Amino acid sequence: MKKGKFLIGLTLLTALTAGCSTVSKTEPAAPAAGSDSASAAPAQKLDITIGRAFDVNGLDPGFLTENAQVVDNIFDTLVKRDENEQLVPGLATDWKQIDDNTWEFKLREGVKFTNGEPFNAEAVKYSLDRVLDPANNAPTASYVSTIKEVQAVDDYTVHVVTKNPDPLIPTRFNRYPTEIVPPKYTEEAGQEKFAQEPIGTGPYKFVSWDKGSSVVLEANPDYWGEQPAVEKVTFRSIPEASTRVSALLNGEVDIVTAVSPEDRSKIESSSTAKLSAVERAGNTVYVGFKTDVKPFDDPKVRQALNYAIDVKSIVDKVLQGSAVQTNSLIGPKDFGYAGEPDGYDYDPEKAKRLLAEAGYPDGFSATLDTVSWYIKNTDVAQVIAEQLKAVGVTIKVNNVESSVYRTLVPAGKQSDLYVLGWSSTNTLDADAAIYAILRSGESYSTYSNPDVDAKLDEARSTTDEERRKQLYQEIQGEVIQDAPRIFLYQENQYYGVSDRLNWEGRIDGSIPVSTITAGAADGK
Repeated sequence: MKKGKFLIGLTLLTALTAGCSTVSKTEPAAPAAGSDSASAAPAQKLDITIGRAFDVNGLDPGFLTENAQVVDNIFDTLVKRDENEQLVPGLATDWKQIDDNTWEFKLREGVKFTNGEPFNAEAVKYSLDRVLDPANNAPTASYVSTIKEVQAVDDYTVHVVTKNPDPLIPTRFNRYPTEIVPPKYTEEAGQEKFAQEPIGTGPYKFVSWDKGSSVVLEANPDYWGEQPAVEKVTFRSIPEASTRVSALLNGEVDIVTAVSPEDRSKIESSSTAKLSAVERAGNTVYVGFKTDVKPFDDPKVRQALNYAIDVKSIVDKVLQGSAVQTNSLIGPKDFGYAGEPDGYDYDPEKAKRLLAEAGYPDGFSATLDTVSWYIKNTDVAQVIAEQLKAVGVTIKVNNVESSVYRTLVPAGKQSDLYVLGWSSTNTLDADAAIYAILRSGESYSTYSNPDVDAKLDEARSTTDEERRKQLYQEIQGEVIQDAPRIFLYQENQYYGVSDRLNWEGRIDGSIPVSTITAGAADGK
């Protein structure tokens, strides 16, 4: 088996031993006479480049409309996940539930933001208040909307008071809406400037952002944790998948994300790079319906379009196995996953019958919005259009520019049919996987079902784990029947990594640069 072939299974996560290319070295101090370290290799200080499919849209963790791969390196959360995805202390040293609706966090002392502001309870309260304030319309608010208020008890004690019991509070304080920002600087800068010139307490400090091109970070010399081996990291935007891989193989970049199916073999056969594959670590991709708009307000129409799509063919032939067909709303590593539920077989004749029963024997026309965030998005959308045409539905595929789509979708201004991908990210819980896209009134939801709403609300407030699991099973069954989406697949994640690195992808999709160390470029 080639050294470059990595697969992180769903039942066991490998430890993260990240690495990076060696660009510079720091000369060690002369060892003391008689020291055993006289022959030790010098510590390497590294300068690396990571090629991603798109640029950031902003660097304010409270108002992200994209993944947090960059901002996670600038900011800290109270709680972190280790290499085994277990919750561990971050800016909080410990936490406990002190009554049904209150969690207490004890904070790490002596930590400062990179501008010198102190980290304390007021900073935690401020960071959460700005996300929870309805006037700010934070797109990430649904993840923390169970919180009623945050109380600064003293400088290093915080009470998080919830509206109802919420067993997920420690988990919620592990993801980007709860990354802590400096109150004084944030207020002085204003939201727009802060999103362009952020300040945090994380292992890296912001240096520059060349919009459309790159973001540069440097190691925070005053970081409260261990000093990272990577002194400088550049996140470079390279939209074309083949160009990203060429840059990796030419040594221009050290890690690339979103490797296309066609390029996987190029990396695997390379003498300078390896492939890191993480099964079902990507988004669950679906076609959403605006269910309050004709003809998609009729469940028969929605069910018909599900029967009209040959998902297996798309996964096998278009994606070349880069995803896993699923009707599940919840990923295998998420709490609440109960296996693969039955869904819709490929049955175009049944699709035609349902359309006729719904009053559309001759079909109808619609526009399908898609975006480059997903593997071979245009090819997939075109195949969906062809398969729907076979049952009488004429689809115009509309490829929307990435930054525009980030604004359209949470504002509800996308077309009546639209491609979207969602996952639990680093919370690894069904609540994050489905609440924001199924609960009526949420920014990313185009669905309204009072019974599903009630069950979603109960599931995020009960402390009975078995009851939560039962609720999520009931929700899935009801949603599959109601079909507010065309159920498609969950993507795998593929990274290209220089052979000079010891890095593997994670199930949560993060790239924690501070864990990267140099590896030997010893070939395959």
